[in-house]
Amino acid sequence: RHRTAPARLALPDPSLGMSPEITFVFLFSIATAVAIAVRRFRIPYTVALVLVGLVLGMLDVVEAPRLTRELLFAIILPGLLFEAAFNLDMKIFWQNRRTIGSLAVPGVIAAIALTAAIITPAMSWFGLDPSFDWRYGLVFGALIAATDPIAVVGLFKQLNVGHRLSTLVEGESLLNDGTSVVLFTLILQFLGGAAATLGSLATQFVLIVGGGAIIGGATGWVLSSITKRIDDSLIEITLTVIGAYGSFALAEQFHFSGVIATVTAGMVCGTLGWQSGMSASTQLAVESFWDYLAFALNSVVFLLIGFAVQPHELVTFSGLIALAFMAALAARFGVVTTAVTLLSRTSEAMPKRWTAILTWGGLRGALSMVLALALPYDFPHREQLVAMTFGVVLLSLVLQGFTMSWLLQKLGIVDGRTANLSLDHIRTDLSLVDRGLLELEAMRREHAAPVAVLNGLETRLRSRRDAACERLDALHLADNDLQRDANLRAVRRLLIAERAALADAAGEGGVRREVAEAMRKDVDARLATLGTDPPTPADELLMPDEEIAALIAGPLRPPTPPNVTDQN
Repeated sequence: RHRTAPARLALPDPSLGMSPEITFVFLFSIATAVAIAVRRFRIPYTVALVLVGLVLGMLDVVEAPRLTRELLFAIILPGLLFEAAFNLDMKIFWQNRRTIGSLAVPGVIAAIALTAAIITPAMSWFGLDPSFDWRYGLVFGALIAATDPIAVVGLFKQLNVGHRLSTLVEGESLLNDGTSVVLFTLILQFLGGAAATLGSLATQFVLIVGGGAIIGGATGWVLSSITKRIDDSLIEITLTVIGAYGSFALAEQFHFSGVIATVTAGMVCGTLGWQSGMSASTQLAVESFWDYLAFALNSVVFLLIGFAVQPHELVTFSGLIALAFMAALAARFGVVTTAVTLLSRTSEAMPKRWTAILTWGGLRGALSMVLALALPYDFPHREQLVAMTFGVVLLSLVLQGFTMSWLLQKLGIVDGRTANLSLDHIRTDLSLVDRGLLELEAMRREHAAPVAVLNGLETRLRSRRDAACERLDALHLADNDLQRDANLRAVRRLLIAERAALADAAGEGGVRREVAEAMRKDVDARLATLGTDPPTPADELLMPDEEIAALIAGPLRPPTPPNVTDQN
């Protein structure tokens, strides 16, 4: 860093002579201190890291590593993507595949176009930079198209927000990372003079994304197959690391999307390898390993974001940054609103309040900054684009990250979180008891312990399960919201089972296809009624038995559907 103040020249530079090893230990010490400090407050850990990194960068306490494309793509991004995809609830992801897919692919394309359409004329209107035309607007739109939900998802877990909303935010981000990187590359190629038509660009996009998905899926399947044949936690952890970094490197080697490859590999390993290939002890070891690795990588990347931001550049380009932030937010709102509206009459319908959460939760992160730094040095308006991107990322993380908790409470999405937290604890306890009973059965078959010992353990587990079931029933009876949600989940599950039975019957020839199709549409209509906004009066939150019966029997008459606050 260039120093101009004579007083600072007279002082010893604490960053001089600091070895990479000491720098590494220093950064992790800072990250640990921040993690301890934020435990007392509802402040997203990653946002606090950015602010601490910004302060340390201004004070020039340590010469931190630069946040480069090589560092992000070779070390940080594969691990973070794999961990998120590995732990993703695939059942909820698949149930909301149209929503996630629409936001992650056509939504990203629309966001890029909308951002360019907003910011390009605004540059001239406000006299900021009249030479900033649509080409640079597209580049900027591609730079900030990727969302980084780490801070928001962490806050969701802390406030016990429903699984469906968390999966929507995280699932969209996993896919739109790859989409935005590919689109950014294609836009630069097009602006660089490469002879290309819209059709050829679309073909390249499909090949790059599809190739990455195939490589990731094949890698995940092979590693999951190996996992099923061994029972060694250290080897199985290593296989997941190979899945994360190997799939990314292999896809990039063949010029496909490494991001999509790693996400796909994580989903496959988390579904096939985790559920059917790992023992309970191995699952615990794998989960602990990836939890820590995600913590370590997040600590590094968000600290480095703070170090990379130059405050004087933010001041110099403050007008551009404010305009860029508003343009990005407006484009995000337009895309989310369109998606929510189009899906409002499907089984994936969402409460309208989620529009604000999905819009405000679209934080930008390290990927946008690294892509901006990767622009060629002779690229026109590079300095403005880098400053705008850095400013949008900082504003997004700090402003949106700090106010997300307030917005969730203002919209009532986290109302009743204490009861929901108790509900999750009881359900988790029941799942652990069920797993323990399965392990006891396996021990009986293997004659791993005396029968008297196994019988005693089984008695204790069954008593524990009975007590948990009593607490669960009492909790539902005492809380109308929980009872209503339980009713709706039960109805939804019955309707989904009915839909699957129709598909099986039609496939086996037991029912004529036109009959099955007509009945399927009726089931879909009943499913769609479960996704609309909730009524506000507290006395309407409990669904009457006759409405449940009507939902199972057929669409409500008159069509005033029962509603749900949060489909967990």
